[in-house]
Amino acid sequence: MIKLAIKLDKVAIAKLEKAALDSAEVAMNQLEADLISSATMPFDTGDMQNNQTFVARTDSGAAIVTGSPQARRLYYHPEYNFQRGNNANAGAGWLEPYITGNKKDLAKQEFEAEFKRRTGV
Repeated sequence: MIKLAIKLDKVAIAKLEKAALDSAEVAMNQLEADLISSATMPFDTGDMQNNQTFVARTDSGAAIVTGSPQARRLYYHPEYNFQRGNNANAGAGWLEPYITGNKKDLAKQEFEAEFKRRTGV
């Protein structure tokens, strides 16, 4: 019979958890900045993009939130005739490049780089 005692370093675990949450928030802020610079969100007065879209910290990380009441309707209706005076690439599904498209690894890469910077891991 082998006896084994495991002691967890709760302080170190808490630091890693905090670094993960902070890194997730930084990654979402980078994604939001890229989203704005890509000029793909519908933009009339700029309220939806500049005031109603923000990064919210959650218990498990961070998320990009658009609290504008028209966001859902605009996001899921590509048939709409979107103005392109303020955002040249405005249209529906503006987050799709980050979900399934050519920018799908952006948040992961930003998170990994920030986590490594904060922890050295």
